[in-house]
Amino acid sequence: MWQKTRFTEAVGIQHPIVQGPFGGGFSSTDLVAAVSNAGGLGSFGAHNLRGDEILRVTEEIRQKTDKPFALNLWISVVDEGGEGLDEAGYRQAVEFFQPYYDELGMQAPGMPHDHVEHYEEQVEALIEARPDVFSFVFGIPSADVLSRCRAAGIKTLGAATTVAEAKALEAAGVDIVLATGFEAGGHRPSFLKSAETSLVGTLPLVPQVRDAVSIPVVAAGGIADARGVAAALTLGADAVQLGTAFLACAESNTTDQHRDLIFGSAADDTVLSRAYTGRLARFLPNRFVADVEGANAFLPFPVQAWFTTPLKKTALAQGKPELASFYAGQGAPLLEHRRAADVMAALVGGIDQIFTRTTTN
Repeated sequence: MWQKTRFTEAVGIQHPIVQGPFGGGFSSTDLVAAVSNAGGLGSFGAHNLRGDEILRVTEEIRQKTDKPFALNLWISVVDEGGEGLDEAGYRQAVEFFQPYYDELGMQAPGMPHDHVEHYEEQVEALIEARPDVFSFVFGIPSADVLSRCRAAGIKTLGAATTVAEAKALEAAGVDIVLATGFEAGGHRPSFLKSAETSLVGTLPLVPQVRDAVSIPVVAAGGIADARGVAAALTLGADAVQLGTAFLACAESNTTDQHRDLIFGSAADDTVLSRAYTGRLARFLPNRFVADVEGANAFLPFPVQAWFTTPLKKTALAQGKPELASFYAGQGAPLLEHRRAADVMAALVGGIDQIFTRTTTN
């Protein structure tokens, strides 16, 4: 009975398991299709795509699966002061990052320009593409967008890091809330208060959100195996989202080096930092993060990313992990499987065993 929930019925999937979406080019249509074909909900992070790219990706997914899937966008695409820099601010930023550019033998990027994603274009393309689920982070879409999604038969799923955010999502008419604890890898998608003041763990957050809202709840954050899924469902979640477990799979679009780090001892420790994008995110620790934290060298999102994106891409190409970014959640040391179908099979089989033991005992 654990497989039949309000979430699976609303979305039309077999298992209450969601693949977390990845931005920054880590998503792949192969991974989305693999998870959806295995009975879960595959997700594609589209926040860094143009409108025409969103339509192309959606068509590619539909060529690989006829099952439900989600597309994910960032509602807030720029922080205060993130629209650009004046000449003095630009020179100061380059001065800080120049030693890393020199170490990698690369040129500093020019003045930030065309660095803010065009959310309006993205959401228009998403509604035209009609995924089964529109998942989003860093805010709430406008009433008009939510209304158009309902008319198009698109379920909406919004991320909350606090009970207050979950209540705001429900009040706005969002269909499903994602309660994401601070253990999760990647960005902390807080939108009512700062991410640093919204660090609630998955264990206390999920039951509080369950008690506070009437819409389906998806749990996320540090969940990496059947035990974590079973625990979240027991706490009242209608489904569970796993990010790092699927990011580490061969079908994702990350690098082999990233996968190996996730499966190695490096994943025993993770840190929260604004070092790479200007927004708080969970990474594997390295020298660059420590340096930026030590110097308090943070620029608003996405200006910080303007200076670090070419740096970390070059570091990856040169095999220098101390300068590249590697996202990972706190559940990474629990991972065992490297293919999406194996992850899904282990989760479903393991959860069956857990609830069977519970029933018989």
